[in-house]
Amino acid sequence: MTPLEKLKAMKMPFAELKGVEFVEAEKDRVVARMTVRADLCTLHHTIHGGAVMALADSVGAAATVINLPEDAKGTTTLESKTNFIGGAKEGATLIATATPVHKGRRTQVWTTRLETEDGKLVAVVTQTQLVL
Repeated sequence: MTPLEKLKAMKMPFAELKGVEFVEAEKDRVVARMTVRADLCTLHHTIHGGAVMALADSVGAAATVINLPEDAKGTTTLESKTNFIGGAKEGATLIATATPVHKGRRTQVWTTRLETEDGKLVAVVTQTQLVL
């Protein structure tokens, strides 16, 4: 099974609720898309910061899962930091690309860039995942 097939077969209820679709997956790069819906927005039809963070968390966690050691039982987020750069309007599609900073046996650190389809940077998220 390829890493992308593994991610698509995984049950991630919150990611599904948000409409996250994994489109690429390799050991050192995971890419997902999410359309900015009205229920993910604040005033003025702009994506809520929590939705941005939740998208990045799902993608970073998925990247960790496909890199877990054989004896691991799973992963959980230990820490997450978000730099908000710009907004995204309702109807836009966000592209989240996670790449590794560190892949250890006990922790993994991932940076996820969130951009609109036309390349506008929305946020950069760095998260630490605990290997269980």
